[in-house]
Amino acid sequence: MLTGSEMAVVDANAAALGVPRKQLMESSGNAVARAVRERADPGASVTVVAGRGNNGGDALVAARFLDEYDLRVYLLGRPETITTDISRENWEALQSADYPTERVRDSAAFDLGDPDLAVDAMLGTGISGALREPAATAAEAMNRSDATVLSVDVPSGLDGETGALADGAVEPDHVVTFHDTKPGLDGLSASVTVADIGIPEAAQRFVGRGDLQRLSRDPASHKGDNGEVLVVGGGPYTGAPALAGQSALRAGADLVRVAAPDAVAREIQGYSGNLIVRGYDGDRLGPSHVDRLADLAADHDTLVLGPGLGGAEGTLDAVRSLLSSFEGTAVVDADALQVVPYTETDAELVCTPHQGELVKMGGETGDDWEERAELVETFAADIGHTLLVKGTYDVISDGERTRISRTGNAGMTVGGTGDVLAGVTGALACVLEPRHAAAVGAYANGAAGDAVVDEYGSGLVATDLLEAVPGVLWG
Repeated sequence: MLTGSEMAVVDANAAALGVPRKQLMESSGNAVARAVRERADPGASVTVVAGRGNNGGDALVAARFLDEYDLRVYLLGRPETITTDISRENWEALQSADYPTERVRDSAAFDLGDPDLAVDAMLGTGISGALREPAATAAEAMNRSDATVLSVDVPSGLDGETGALADGAVEPDHVVTFHDTKPGLDGLSASVTVADIGIPEAAQRFVGRGDLQRLSRDPASHKGDNGEVLVVGGGPYTGAPALAGQSALRAGADLVRVAAPDAVAREIQGYSGNLIVRGYDGDRLGPSHVDRLADLAADHDTLVLGPGLGGAEGTLDAVRSLLSSFEGTAVVDADALQVVPYTETDAELVCTPHQGELVKMGGETGDDWEERAELVETFAADIGHTLLVKGTYDVISDGERTRISRTGNAGMTVGGTGDVLAGVTGALACVLEPRHAAAVGAYANGAAGDAVVDEYGSGLVATDLLEAVPGVLWG
């Protein structure tokens, strides 16, 4: 099952793979026409009621394959307000070929008539809430009619995210939906056909540009609305927490604080004036610091734990204690990873190991990415957390759903790129589900490396990625 927003991601990923939405619309329209032919004999009267989006566009394509019927096509609204180029092209194709089309500008102008079959293609999965005119009047007419009602993808009035039905939603006899079923369809008293429209499996399997559609920012948002990240790192190392903090900012977090031992806090601050550094006594993280850090972490949207901490016994004890008391979302990296399988926590964790760290955690690695994906999924299910396992192909899994990111290059074997990944993922986890944050983080980190490798080649360093991350995510 895919929600409307998930389906939009898949469509965009398919386009990035070379299967454009226009081609998918042609396949969708064919599927609708087949469904009509299965339910109405040649010569029967068929009325298509199309909205101004891609849902309507699917039905406009279908109309070209229904020449054996007594056909009428209604467009709800003015043609110049059709919302996508491909839907407008299909409307114009019907005009050029002299199909019987009518424009409905207000509810008073709508007359469904008495067709044998009515095609409901007014509103798709991207629309929610109460039906507006003239769709509300058209839906009422379909529900009163004796016609067989066929809905395209979802009945108009069904929320594609929740499956909830608005008052006055179309009550179809049949639904032809595309690629996968949608929320709420299983609760209808209607038959449902899931049509294969040629979306490759890779559009769901591999993270792609379509996944960036998950990101949005309210133009009226204020400081802090887009995420506050706390990086707990440093002690033996200073560059790692600084990289994680700066990359979190580059990935869209509004505020990033780095909690580090006093011995290195000033040095970390020196990397960037954009970071807010909170020092604590000593030269490394220890159990005595946990209470203070737990209180600080509770005031942030995401905790990034591990960059530059080192693996001293007291440090790992402190990591275990901090995770045990934490209830939010945390990205765990570097030496902190090894305590995760042995720590009970109510937190949602995104763990970012490379192959060696995965094995140290108790996981297994395979000879190719497909075998690795199966092993990572099993281990993610075992530990109950999301894994982002770095490699030539990054594997992301929450134990139930597994994605693969293919961005990145051999130049990124340089130290520090994993710290950038942790920070990017931490920022994204402020606004996305952990599994989506991990997938988009892996994609963005690798794509940033791909954006700079032509200039730097094997001389690429982690700080080069910082300038490229915003262009990948927001460009």
